[in-house]
Amino acid sequence: MVSKLFVKNFGIKQVSALLVASSVIISCGSSKSVASRKTTSTKTKTVAKTESLRSLDSGFSGKVSGSVKSLLKDAEKYIGTPYKFGGNTSSGFDCSGFTLKVFEENDYKLPRRSSDQAETGKKINIREVKPGDLLFFATGGGSRVSHVGIVHDIDNGEIKFIHASTSKGVIISSLNEKYWNKAYLHAQRVL
Repeated sequence: MVSKLFVKNFGIKQVSALLVASSVIISCGSSKSVASRKTTSTKTKTVAKTESLRSLDSGFSGKVSGSVKSLLKDAEKYIGTPYKFGGNTSSGFDCSGFTLKVFEENDYKLPRRSSDQAETGKKINIREVKPGDLLFFATGGGSRVSHVGIVHDIDNGEIKFIHASTSKGVIISSLNEKYWNKAYLHAQRVL
């Protein structure tokens, strides 16, 4: 009797652990390479695009509004914050918890889940993307939204975004990175 109960409980614990691990991997993706770490000026490195990547460039070359500058400054202060599943505080973030917190600090309310955030605002073409817009990804393949980031800057068309990655916490990445280029789904303008 005891051994059957132990085996049953052990199996449930293993299944539970597997489900939690799977949801973390699917919920916010991971980053295989980092475009940059925080520096004193938050400059980002250019990531060269290989021929096999989709062209995901923006034509934006204008000025960034004061409200977007404030939003991005708030996002940058969290660079290096670790990833935490379900987290939405400076002790740890998941991807949608990070966007929720940054937008909340700037008096804009977003839904909690990345899939719900993907329905907020107006869907825009990647060529129209500007700093402050949201980018959505399917990190598990397919077309189901599982990750979100905030467009940080655009350098000669290259789109760089700030987000909470499962492997490195809050970082700045580029759509020219193979992983993110392949996982990209669409962009939304909420500001």
